[in-house]
Parts: sequence; C-alpha cells; structure tokens
Amino acid sequence: MELRFEGNPDPGRWRHRRKEGKGRSVVAFVIVLLLLGGLGAGGWYGYDRFAGRFLAADYDGPGSGEVIVEVKKGDSASTIAETLHGAGVVKSTRAFVNAANENPKSTGIQVGQYKLRKEMKASEAVVALLDLKNKHVEGAFTIPEGWTHMQVFDALSKETGIPVAEFDKAAENVQALGVPALWFKRTDGKKVNKKDIEGFLYPATYELPKDATAEQILKMMIKNFNAEMDKLDFVETVQSELNISPYEALVAASIAQVEARLDVDMGPVARVLYNRAYTGNFPCTCLQLDSTVNYWLRLIGKDAKASEKLLASELHDPKNPYNYDVKGMAIGPISNPGEVALKGAMNPPKSNYYFFVTIDDKGTTAYGVTNDDHEKNKLIACKNGIPIC
Repeated sequence: MELRFEGNPDPGRWRHRRKEGKGRSVVAFVIVLLLLGGLGAGGWYGYDRFAGRFLAADYDGPGSGEVIVEVKKGDSASTIAETLHGAGVVKSTRAFVNAANENPKSTGIQVGQYKLRKEMKASEAVVALLDLKNKHVEGAFTIPEGWTHMQVFDALSKETGIPVAEFDKAAENVQALGVPALWFKRTDGKKVNKKDIEGFLYPATYELPKDATAEQILKMMIKNFNAEMDKLDFVETVQSELNISPYEALVAASIAQVEARLDVDMGPVARVLYNRAYTGNFPCTCLQLDSTVNYWLRLIGKDAKASEKLLASELHDPKNPYNYDVKGMAIGPISNPGEVALKGAMNPPKSNYYFFVTIDDKGTTAYGVTNDDHEKNKLIACKNGIPIC
C-alpha cells in the first residue's frame, strides 16, 4: 500500500520566512483567544479540535488498555491519524502525521486491523502499526516467549474447545508432527525424549483454522518452528561454531529465555550455561538452576516457587531429572524460546563467567567468575530489594 503523508516535508525551509511565520503565529493566537474567550463553554470543544489539528498535542507514555483500529486501502497518514484520534489512541491527528513523516519506515504500514493501546505517544503508535505482531486476526492465537507446552495447551484448549488431553496425545510423537530426526541427537551421550514437544512450539501468532484438530494445530506450529530455524541457520551455526548438537543449544535457549529478564542478557546467560556444562572448570559440571527445578515441579502438577522458598530436598531431589546435581546440559528444554533467546544460544559472547544473578527490579544481570564474585553480586541484589537472601 502507498501512504500519502501530508504536511511540510521539510520544516527547515520555513525558518527564513519570518514575516509569514510571525503572521501565522498572530492568526493562531487570535483564533485561540476567540475560541477561549468568545465561545464560552463551547470554546473548549473548539479549542480541543483546534489543538488536535494544529498544535500537535501528544501523550507522553506507552498508553494502556486495548483498542482495535483498522487501516484501510488507500488511507493517507492523515486518514489513519483521524482513525487513531477517534479511537482515543493519539491525542491529536497532527502529532501522528508528524511522527509518521519523521519515521522513514512508516510507508510500510499495511492494511489490516491492529491491537493498540489508548493514549499512546504518537511516535510509539507509528512503531506499533509497523509491528505485524500487533496485527489483529480473527482466530489468532499467540504463544508468548518462554511459555511451557503446558501453558500453550491450556490456552489452546480455552481458545478452541479441544480438551488438553487431545493435545497431550497428539504430542506423544513429535517426529510424526514434523520435527526432523536431527533434533533427537546429542553430543553429550544423553538420550532425547522423542515424546517431549517442549521447545518446538515456536512463539508467534498463529491463525487457527476453523475446526482444526489438535494434531493439525501442532503440525502447523512445528512447521513454523522448522521455517524459523532455517531462517536463523540455527543448526549449521550451532554445529560449526559451538560443536554441540542443535538440541543442546535449544535447551540452553529455553533456559536463557526464562533466566534472563532483558534481551541483552540472553547470549551471556547462554554462555554461562555452556561454561558450566562443557568446560570442566565448574566444580560439579552441573547447572544448579532454580528454573529447571521449578520446571519439574510444574511437570508433576505442583506450583513453581520463588528461589528463596525452594527446599533443599526439592533442589537435590534424586527423582527430579532436572535437579541441581545433574551433570551437563539439562535433559530437555524448559520453555519455548523466541528469536532473541535462540540467537543468544547460537552466538553467545565469549566469557569466563560461571555465575549470574539479577540485581535490581529493572532486570539488570551481574556476572561473576568465582563464587566470591557471585556472593558480592548477591549482596548488591539484596540491597536493591531482590528477595534472594
């Protein structure tokens, strides 16, 4: 589609036309006085329309709530602005048109319906319209990054009416669903559970076909997983650069997705996992992660616990194949990782870190080489109110 952006394409060219600019300012000032002083209560409505069109009033934040807006074929920037303003998304039409003119990618806004928030900053509304993840599709189903297959199946059941048991049954043979045989091999000698669908449900928005079966839905999702892996060149990169199996890297990505709160930490956290599992320089050559223990608790029908509430008997439970003491990389993924986590596991920055911990409520992660480093970082976390002490 072609968007026709209205307004001055080069604001700078008016800077030397002082007389004209001054005249316009005087006219605008007089109009405001007339609206405010001469029209009484109705003047406020007139002023609001005036401000919306000419003074580029804008909201400050990302907005809240949810509203569906539609971009139609042939819509200009000003037409889209009117739609957004009418829906309460932007504070003024001019703010959106200005933001669209300032964003060179805005000509790529596509026709369709979009999920936006009310009272958004105009520039953020432009970015939201460019993000196809915000596109609203009837029958759409979204898998967020880091969900477990259990969360996916529960949500799918509510969305489709298909019992969770049917998704469980369909997932009993993931190779039959389309997962290639190469994902069932490891370089560390551990066996891959061919009934484990965790990690293969790629986070994305899917348009669920009407009356589709559980098996058809899962096949569609795994087909997308395969396509995304090809796009990332995940298999070849992992095998050539890391000398481990793609499955082990998928496991690392699934853990990094859960452990790292910020995108920038996905790669560094994955490197810590590799350092612990493969270098032989970490005393137990084990992962010692609360997240893997909690995954097991969820698998057996229990609730996950905050780190400080996990019991020693749970951390070291010999019946738990994801416990603290299991050597090497975990036996399987603990979530379904998204693109950032997968890229982090593919190309983790080199380091000699063996420890990491979140140290503030912003999600900042601190790293350490030794346990003493780790203890110092934990003290910082405690001072910042992170409940790990």
